[in-house]
Amino acid sequence: MKVILKDGTAMEVEKGISILDLAKKISEGLARNATCGRVNGEVKDLRYNIIEDAEVEILTFDNSEDGKKAYWHTTSHIMAQAIKRIYGNDIKLAIGPSIDEGFYYDFDVKENISSEDFEKIEAEMKKIIKEDLPIERYTLSREEAIKFEKEQGEDYKVELIEELPEGEEISFYKQGEFTDLCAGPHLMSTGKVKSIKILTSSGAYWRGNEHNKMLQRFYGVSFPKASQLEEHMQKLEDAKQRDHRKIGKQLDLFMTHELVGSGLPMYLPNGATIRRLLEQYILNKEVKLGYKHVYTPSLANVALYKTSGHWDHYKDDMFPVMKMDNEEMVLRPMNCPHHMLIYKNAMHSYRDLPIRIGELAHDFRYEASGSVCGLERVREMCQNDAHIFVTPEQIKPVFGEVVNLILAVYKDFGFKDYTFRLSLRDKENKEKYFDDDEMWENAESQLRQILTELNIDFYEAKGEAAFYGPKLDVQIKTAIGHDVTISTCQLDFLLPQRFELEYIGEDGKAHRPIVIHRAILGTFDRFISFLIEETKGAFPTWLAPVQVKLLPIADAHVEYAKKVKDKLEEKNIRVELDDRNEKIGYKIREAQLQKVPYMLVLGDKEIESNAVGVRSRKDGDIGAMNVDEFVSKIVEEVENFSK
Repeated sequence: MKVILKDGTAMEVEKGISILDLAKKISEGLARNATCGRVNGEVKDLRYNIIEDAEVEILTFDNSEDGKKAYWHTTSHIMAQAIKRIYGNDIKLAIGPSIDEGFYYDFDVKENISSEDFEKIEAEMKKIIKEDLPIERYTLSREEAIKFEKEQGEDYKVELIEELPEGEEISFYKQGEFTDLCAGPHLMSTGKVKSIKILTSSGAYWRGNEHNKMLQRFYGVSFPKASQLEEHMQKLEDAKQRDHRKIGKQLDLFMTHELVGSGLPMYLPNGATIRRLLEQYILNKEVKLGYKHVYTPSLANVALYKTSGHWDHYKDDMFPVMKMDNEEMVLRPMNCPHHMLIYKNAMHSYRDLPIRIGELAHDFRYEASGSVCGLERVREMCQNDAHIFVTPEQIKPVFGEVVNLILAVYKDFGFKDYTFRLSLRDKENKEKYFDDDEMWENAESQLRQILTELNIDFYEAKGEAAFYGPKLDVQIKTAIGHDVTISTCQLDFLLPQRFELEYIGEDGKAHRPIVIHRAILGTFDRFISFLIEETKGAFPTWLAPVQVKLLPIADAHVEYAKKVKDKLEEKNIRVELDDRNEKIGYKIREAQLQKVPYMLVLGDKEIESNAVGVRSRKDGDIGAMNVDEFVSKIVEEVENFSK
């Protein structure tokens, strides 16, 4: 039988060879580091036997995300085994998957386990690793699997098995006295895991449903080398320092209050300044590109969303219906349907298209209370939204125009670590999407072709499409390593059909336009949270809530400081005067903590020479500068960006 390796090398091997034995044939070193394999694109356990010609890739912790996940999944079982050893029948097992940055395991506990016990659990995990227990995979029939888990008293596992489809293979992994229901993949023995750390624990509802029992979730991480764990812990510490909620509080950017409600942040003056500047920035760019901006209400009749299809596919993410007189009203989750009606408000010729309708739109989504997070995930958001109505011939150039706008914005902000994701429908889960196979095939193939012709490098992701069409998502890596979507551009053949939109073509007949949905900054809330963490609150001068802090050395210098303040404000520079009766060193430290770009120290020497003592957040003490020279310098710095 022939296998083709990742580098294109072809190997003749015996039929039925396991992935691990194949790795050994390639090199003993590769076999030692192997965590799982990929056969014809599917991730498989090391024990998996290859029975026909195939493309095979040997995965390790260091060469792939799937390789990491197999390593972390095994460690989650080691943690569960350790906790079972320590707490015995006081613990029931729920689920323990790998995640993007490690793993977790949920337990039903009689009493919550304290973080003070983490050290004891880690010690038991290290013991299990040292025992180097072989990890064996086996399968049971549905009836045998249910019987086994009932005998173990594992009610949550029984529930999982009972929900599996008839005929599904039910696999278990056994290591020493510990056995767990699991699809895998897993390492060959517990001794393959090296450096471990339990990070934290929290409450988690069974199956993520708030009506179910609250379980205790333990998060952990593991690495093949101690140095990798040390590096990871340093990264987590950096993430704490960058947390936008922490910085937002320090810099008075936003606040939350239980009397207002979960997921409903309030912008304080500093945060409101940043948001206003971002709004002006993107509006100016859009106006130059021909966008026409509108305002539409945040409340709408349920019938609007039944017409658009959102009611069937998005209802669970919407706030409950409000009955008012003879109408059923709902807070809108998005404003696409409103823009469809604005387009329909007038007759259009092919000469009018493309028509670009933009809005800074307030939308509402019923996020679970456990998932809301500062500005990153909120229940009311403001979207930098727009819908472009095009003819079929205009799809490619207009889509390219949107991509160019995204790239221009990212260049302005200095974003470099991002990728393009083509988000497609999952054909195995069609209930999530509008049911029209022909429309989906057409939209996905067109979008794939457009991206290829525009020379955009992209990867594909099943199951990430909107319910009405495929989309291009820009995935950007945050400063703390999270992969988030900021910008998106979507191709939609459905809503024009649902709203019966038309334009008169060159042939004098009615035609259906296509809609391109796009959001460049995404939601301002998430974009600001991203910027806070990216900059640690040290915003570029044009965006800083306070650009200049005036620091008179003594009361005698306050009058001069006020004159400098007037000059700066004449040029629309945001400036604050610290005229408190405090020592200058204290004032400087305070301004540094507030991350103000420029501090101007004012004393006798500065008054005599009509100067300011300039301290830069970036460059430190610059020294004396003529007042007019400094004003010109900062004005130029701001204007050069905002152009």
